[in-house]
Amino acid sequence: MSGSLAGQVAVVTGAGRGIGYAVAERFAREGASLVIADLDPVQLDEAIARLRREFGTEVFGEAGDLSLQAVAERTIKAAVTHFGRLDILVNNAGGGILRPFLEHTPDTLRTTIDRNLWTCIWCSWYALPIMKAAGYGRIVNLGADSVRNGLFDHAAYNAAKGGMHGMTTGLAREFALNGITVNTVAPCVVATPQLDEVAARNPELVQKVISVVPMGRPGEMHEVASMVAYLASHEAAFVTGQVISVNGGTTML
Repeated sequence: MSGSLAGQVAVVTGAGRGIGYAVAERFAREGASLVIADLDPVQLDEAIARLRREFGTEVFGEAGDLSLQAVAERTIKAAVTHFGRLDILVNNAGGGILRPFLEHTPDTLRTTIDRNLWTCIWCSWYALPIMKAAGYGRIVNLGADSVRNGLFDHAAYNAAKGGMHGMTTGLAREFALNGITVNTVAPCVVATPQLDEVAARNPELVQKVISVVPMGRPGEMHEVASMVAYLASHEAAFVTGQVISVNGGTTML
C-alpha cells in the first residue's frame, strides 16, 4: 500500500475508539502496519476487525492497563514479534477524571496520573531502545491544550498531561542524534464518544469548555489525527521537542 507511512510499523495506544481509533484509521490509510492497544478488549476487537475489513491493514491488538509495566512491555514487544520492527509510537491512552481539585479522592488522583502519564512513561521506556538500535523512530504523545490555559476542573488532569509535555522535551533532546523525534499534539475539546459521555453527566462543563474556543466548536477527531500523522512521517524529520496545539485558537503562540 502506498502512503506517507507505507512500510512503517506503529503502536497506537488507547485506540479502541475516539482519537486513538481515528489515528489508527489515518495510519492505515497511509499504509502503516499496526499494533493497537486498549483497556477494553471488546472495543479493541471491534476496532481491529474494522481496520482489517475497511483497509486490509495488518493489525494486531493488545488489551490491558498500560499504566502497568508488564502490559506496556508486552504491547511494545508485540510490534517486534509480529512485524520485526517498531517505527512509530503514539501515546494516546489516557482520559481525565474532570472535577474541582478538592472533589478528587486519592483514588481518582492516582487514576488520573496512571492513565495519562504512567502509560506514556512505560511505553516510551520500552520503545526507545528498539528505536535507538534501529537509528530511527517517531514518538507522538497526545497531550492537552488545557495545560496551557488552566481550563475549568482540569488541575489533576493537567498535572498528568503537563508531565507528558515535560517528558517530550527531555526525550527529544536526549535522543536527537539517534534519528528519533518526540513531539506532543495538544488538542482542546474534541468531538469524541468520551465527550458525549461527559456531556451526559455534566453538560454545563462541556459548554464552558467549548465557550473558550474562538472557533466556537469542538475539534474533530480527524483534525487531530492529521497532525499526528504528519509528525509520525518522514516529512517531520526536523520537528522535535514540540507541543503543537490543535485547538481552534484556544491558545495562541
